[in-house]
Amino acid sequence: MIPIRDANPSRTRPVVVLGLIAVNAIVFLWEILLPAQGLQELFQGYGVVPVHLTHPSGGGWAWPTLLTYMFLHGGWLHVIGNLWVLWIFGDNIEDRMGHVRFLVFYLVTGVLAALTQSWLTPRSSVPSVGASGAIAGVMGAYIVLFPRARILTIVPVFFYPLFLELPAVAFLGLWFLLQLFSGTLALHASGEVGGIAFWAHVGGFLAGIVLHRLFLTRPRWRRG
Repeated sequence: MIPIRDANPSRTRPVVVLGLIAVNAIVFLWEILLPAQGLQELFQGYGVVPVHLTHPSGGGWAWPTLLTYMFLHGGWLHVIGNLWVLWIFGDNIEDRMGHVRFLVFYLVTGVLAALTQSWLTPRSSVPSVGASGAIAGVMGAYIVLFPRARILTIVPVFFYPLFLELPAVAFLGLWFLLQLFSGTLALHASGEVGGIAFWAHVGGFLAGIVLHRLFLTRPRWRRG
């Protein structure tokens, strides 16, 4: 399923979402200018490598990667897909939280997403990069705050694109179940392989559900 847009206009300009999109895009443009060896060193140095966090000899130098990994991406489809989903769901969450609170929420859920992936794959030396853990946190907040919002979605059926409008609770619920199922399969796979950090998605999504209320702006009035 590929989301196209939501029928849920926001009341304010999503300046933080736009800023995050711009920063990620600029960093990615810098990435594509690097030689292959330089890009690999960048991912190893600034992506989240679980074994660096979980092994006693990992050292404190690895902890800042819990923030830096969110701004690195592994390819065009990776960065475009992530930033498109952030644009669809992020504006409404920023609208409900305010700019500063939303930025803190985004970073916190991104950190918790990476910790979830590292906790469940503690011996992995494969670096995790991408904003999808933090964006999963945004999606977790969205499913609680706007469960009935309509999401225009492309569902490929035998290579034929079928356009459907799904309620957010259905679209995001199915997405979460897919991440949970895929993550469980990955845990039982033999050997160490790269790919999608499904447990980062699961951790970020659950963090968004649990923590989002701590970041909502308080109403400025009460009913009489």
